[in-house]
Amino acid sequence: MPDETQKIGWIGMGRMGFPMAERLLKAGYDVSIWNRTRAKAEPLAKSGGRIADKPSDLAGVDVLFTIVSTGKDLEEVYFGPNGVGAANRLPQILVDCSTIAVAESAAIRKRLGERGAQFICCPVSGNAKVINAGKLSAVASGPEAAFRTVEPMVKVFAPRGVSYVGDGELARICKIAHNVMLGVVIENLIEITLLTNKMGVPRHAFLAFLNNSVMGSMFTAYKSPALVNLDWTTTFTPELLRKDLDLGLELGREMDVPMPVTAAAREMLQAHFGAATLQADPRAYLAKDFAALMETMALAAGMKLTSEEKKVPTGLESA
Repeated sequence: MPDETQKIGWIGMGRMGFPMAERLLKAGYDVSIWNRTRAKAEPLAKSGGRIADKPSDLAGVDVLFTIVSTGKDLEEVYFGPNGVGAANRLPQILVDCSTIAVAESAAIRKRLGERGAQFICCPVSGNAKVINAGKLSAVASGPEAAFRTVEPMVKVFAPRGVSYVGDGELARICKIAHNVMLGVVIENLIEITLLTNKMGVPRHAFLAFLNNSVMGSMFTAYKSPALVNLDWTTTFTPELLRKDLDLGLELGREMDVPMPVTAAAREMLQAHFGAATLQADPRAYLAKDFAALMETMALAAGMKLTSEEKKVPTGLESA
């Protein structure tokens, strides 16, 4: 049962933030919410969410969760003119689920620590479909006592498990490594799907075989419908993936770890941005899901793709 005396704040109502906060509300937690676009948060009022007018209105909560796009966004909601810290007080514990650079995270931790607040990095693995299926997972780092306080809350939206990996920014490193693998795997998955398809194998048939094999995974399964039916409904944008690949390559350079496969994946993704300039609406093209990279790679392979119009399981249906 949730501790009804604990007040939770939530900032960020994007594709991930909304269903994560919704799960906390449905579990019975007292949650106050702020989002830059208020209309995106208002539907949660029906579930008991309290909608705040500005981030500083959340300064009095016990635990504040955030999930935003960049380190600059996080700094703004914490320390900006209307930020949480503008009210000269801060929540006891701040938990950030964003994917940002290690150095940005360390700088934010230092500023929060100087004001007596504890900071937990807690990025997650999955997308909105995974959240709704109850299969989201998370990784966390920071002061262990603070983590144990928020662990039951995290497990509400990440029931598959949350791995505590130590102090400081270690969870950031894990999440960047995770998203580097995401970029490499989607590119290779597209490559082999295009290869078999060009040689006569229907995409749905090849992916069914792959997903039933030892090489299949939750990720290859839930991306299969998109690759079969060319459904680029956005779960994660190419721009965010490019940012994360760059973060990973930067860490590799700092630590003298060669990352040639990641570098190649980064260059192929860049070709997708180049292809966007040839579209009637480049911004709309790049707003599609990152799996739309398949269109760019198909052009490079001399292929014109059409939807196979097949019902393909995602691997999430039983949850």
